[in-house]
Amino acid sequence: MNLPNTLTLSRIFLVPLLVVVLLTKFEGRNILGLDVGLVAAAIFAVASATDWLDGYLARRRQQVTSLGQMMDPLADKLLTSAAFISLVWMGVASAWMVAAIIGRELAVTALRSIAYSRGTSLPASPMGKVKMGAEVVAILGMILGRQRLGRLYMLGPLALWVALIAAVVSASDYYRKFMRAQGPNARLKS
Repeated sequence: MNLPNTLTLSRIFLVPLLVVVLLTKFEGRNILGLDVGLVAAAIFAVASATDWLDGYLARRRQQVTSLGQMMDPLADKLLTSAAFISLVWMGVASAWMVAAIIGRELAVTALRSIAYSRGTSLPASPMGKVKMGAEVVAILGMILGRQRLGRLYMLGPLALWVALIAAVVSASDYYRKFMRAQGPNARLKS
C-alpha cells in the first residue's frame, strides 16, 4: 500500500474517533485538559487535510491507483456524513439540510457506480469540489461554535447553505453528464 492510500485509510480510521469525541459527554467538556470542541475540530481538520494531501501525493508521485480512486470519495463521504449527523444529533446543524446533502452523496455515488458498471467514468466536478470545501468550513465552524469563534461563527451556517446549493447544482451536473455519456436513448435501469 502506498502513502496516498495510507493517508486515505487514515481518514477512514479518524471517523469513529471524531464521532466519539463529538457525542460523548466528557466531564468538564475536556479531554486530557483540552477543550472537546478544539479536539474535535483538530481531528476533523487533520482528516480533511489528508483529503487534499493524498490526491496531491498520488499525482506528484504517479501513484494513482484504482483502490485509491475508489477509497478516496468513500472516505470523504464517511467523514463529512459522520460529522454532519453528529452535528444534527447535537442540535447544531439543520437536519433537513444535512439529509439533502447526504442524499445527494448517495445519489451521485449510485450514478457513478452505474456509469462505472457500464464502462464510463464520471470524474469529480468542479462544483463538487466547491461543495466539499464549503462542507469543511461549515463543519469546522459548527464544531467550534459561537463561544469559540464569536461573530465568525456565522461562517459555519453560511457555508452549510453554500454546501447545500453546491450539492444540488453538482448533482444535476452529474446527472446531465451521466445521461450524455449513456447516449440519447439512455435510461436508469440496472
